[in-house]
Amino acid sequence: MRPGDLPMTTPWTSRDHAAMAQELGAQRSAAETTAAARLIELLGVIYRLRDDDGCPWDRKQTLASMSKNLVEEVFETTEAIAERDDAHTCEELGDVLMNVVLMARIAEQEGRFALADVAAGIAEKLVRRHPHVFGDVSADDADAALATWNDSKAKERAGQKASALGDVPSDLPALATAVKIGKRAADTGFDWPDISGALDKLDEEASELREACATNNADRIEDELGDVLFAATNVARFAGLDPELALRRTLAKFRRRFAAIEAEFGDELQRTSLDDMERVWREAATREG
Repeated sequence: MRPGDLPMTTPWTSRDHAAMAQELGAQRSAAETTAAARLIELLGVIYRLRDDDGCPWDRKQTLASMSKNLVEEVFETTEAIAERDDAHTCEELGDVLMNVVLMARIAEQEGRFALADVAAGIAEKLVRRHPHVFGDVSADDADAALATWNDSKAKERAGQKASALGDVPSDLPALATAVKIGKRAADTGFDWPDISGALDKLDEEASELREACATNNADRIEDELGDVLFAATNVARFAGLDPELALRRTLAKFRRRFAAIEAEFGDELQRTSLDDMERVWREAATREG
């Protein structure tokens, strides 16, 4: 198969998805036109960088080398979102998009697949897994929509795996892995009825961590600390929150308030009492509201 020759697998594939969306009532043709023009411009820039007389650095890159950059850019995007900085988020999303396009171009030049295959593949998947939008299935709220997605996904993967956790990537960051594993287990019915059960479990694990710390047994402390962190991700799941974003917001808040302490005491910081530092911390917290 040549790059760009991805086989079409659904009855929707012979139709233009943007036109389909407009037929279904989307009123965004002007925005789509602008986005398409900008994406074409980006493709032109990336393809030029990979030309024989293009940028030496870009021409040197491989899928393996760019995968590291992609992960880094995704984390930087997550941080920008946590900081609620729209300008920074927009910039970082651009970096992610650049990485995706460049990686697809690298693969195309190697005869493996092309950006057209990437785009067609995800468009096809989105259509298949949204029968409540592109088919005759009903979904009145987000939970129902997610259920139809999961049902479509399960049908696609029927007979392909033995465990509900089998296709959770092993190389994700631990926090992201915990979220996926908790959700997959919950999808099988192995879950509490509501958030109170998750909160009780968090309290239980925190108590066990406190007991472990009293023993000075590093292995036991590590084990119980892991249980606390996993329990916290389940609380986040019930609350409909991303624990990664929550933690990054807290880290950003800590940096701001610690910066206030540094500004207050300067070179005297290491000789300042904890009470004085906490006073400035509280003042900074009050200013933030």
